[in-house]
Amino acid sequence: MDIAYAQQGAASPAEPTSILPVMLPSVLIFLVFYFLMIRPQQKKQKEQKDMLANLKTGDQIITTGGLYGTIVKFGEDNRVKVRIAENVTVEIARSAITERPVGTTEAAKAKSD
Repeated sequence: MDIAYAQQGAASPAEPTSILPVMLPSVLIFLVFYFLMIRPQQKKQKEQKDMLANLKTGDQIITTGGLYGTIVKFGEDNRVKVRIAENVTVEIARSAITERPVGTTEAAKAKSD
């Protein structure tokens, strides 16, 4: 009886164990996270950076606080003066600008001409 247990428990040194079945689930989980979360976030950050770099006077913008306004002047230290109403101008950080509404810049230019 003791001999049977000894023969069953002994592993054959000729059989190599593969790391692929162990690592495959981890690699697949990382790929799913990369394509569903990391990559889209990096793309959005790049678009935001490009949008902030291409702002110019007269562009209509929306701030993180939800204020709609028109850029009047660019100041020092990444500050931007924005007109939010007649005779009301506020100074905000350039990074507080979240978006430039689609089609509003062209409409503002046509209206001012």
